[in-house]
Amino acid sequence: MICYFAAFLDRVNIGFAALTMNQDLGFSASVFGFGAGIFFLGYILCELPSNLLLVRFGARIWIARILITWGILSAATAFVWSPLSFYAVRVLLGAAEAGFFPGMIFYMTLWFPREYRARMFATFNIAVPLSSMIGAPVSGLIIEHMNGLHGLAGWQWMFVLEALPAVVMGIVVLLALPESPRTAAFLAPDERAWLAGRLDAERATRETRERFTIRRALFDPRVLLMCMIAVGLVMGTTGIAIWMPQFVRSFGLSTVQTGFVTAIPSAFMALAMIVVGRHADKTGERVWHAAGPFLVSAAGFVLAAMSSSPTLALVGLTIGAAGIGGASPNIWIFPTTLLTGAAAAAGIALINSVGSTGGFFGPSIIGWMRDATGGFAGAQLVLAAVMAATACAILILGGTMREMMRRPAGPNSLEARP
Repeated sequence: MICYFAAFLDRVNIGFAALTMNQDLGFSASVFGFGAGIFFLGYILCELPSNLLLVRFGARIWIARILITWGILSAATAFVWSPLSFYAVRVLLGAAEAGFFPGMIFYMTLWFPREYRARMFATFNIAVPLSSMIGAPVSGLIIEHMNGLHGLAGWQWMFVLEALPAVVMGIVVLLALPESPRTAAFLAPDERAWLAGRLDAERATRETRERFTIRRALFDPRVLLMCMIAVGLVMGTTGIAIWMPQFVRSFGLSTVQTGFVTAIPSAFMALAMIVVGRHADKTGERVWHAAGPFLVSAAGFVLAAMSSSPTLALVGLTIGAAGIGGASPNIWIFPTTLLTGAAAAAGIALINSVGSTGGFFGPSIIGWMRDATGGFAGAQLVLAAVMAATACAILILGGTMREMMRRPAGPNSLEARP
């Protein structure tokens, strides 16, 4: 979660930099939106090979490599001087970070039985709203109070300082992350044997129903439908993460005030992740725990778009963010239920890679709509439509996987451990 916090902070702090960087460098909303979204070009191209290399070299070495290289490139964003240099650094940053998220999702399947994964994914994903809850006020303070120090603008200091956690965590991962339960020093020998046996048995049970090769996983219609669902998820998550500071700034607030107010939707997003994730694990129901929050999110964005009051608009944005947060932990239950082993690594990477195109379209569409209309209402209505369509896709997928998505039998639970 700490590593993902660093990842998302370095991915979306560009939204706060834009409050002053755009004026300093003469960037229009379209240039900024395109540059923010083009991060995902490098990310998408390198995603699948990166995840397969993680399986080959192990999580400890490969995740550490990812963290350190993206930290260096994130710091380099402080020194862009033109649209072309901005685009180039963002593409390279995406390539450096590629493989981290699907790699960590795959890594968690090596540790946690299926009926506990929604709450574990929620704990991991809470880094997304935390990066705004903590990062937004901190970014605002850095930009405001360090502007001009040693000849650097505040937004330049922000990129340099906020890149440090990724490099530090890369070193921590290299020294401390165990590859699997079998090598975990914090588990007793009988605990390691029990957990490994439990996960092996679960994988064997799934593979008796349906066994996937890497090739089959990449072309299965259900996996392709999961790709489309991931597009909707990432469009929403990245769109609001990058543009939320400017949504809030449009209420007439200062940079520091914007930082603190931006933390409000993020706080409710984090709460929704935990509550929905735990409730999904408790009930064993996955489909409506993913589709329902997306429908709520759509309603929130409609409210934000239609409201003339800043307070009601903030309420709508908060509902929109909370809905996306509530849906996100359960989205990744689907591929980890269907796929195992190397097929899971490849399938999850493909889903996240295709889904990441939403990270380009989300910020870019908002920028284009902002330039075309002079406001954010049209972009928020587009987000509402995408969230509703994603909910429908989840309901279709759920119908094709109804048997697989049933709660595992009681004896398989961790509580059954002697």
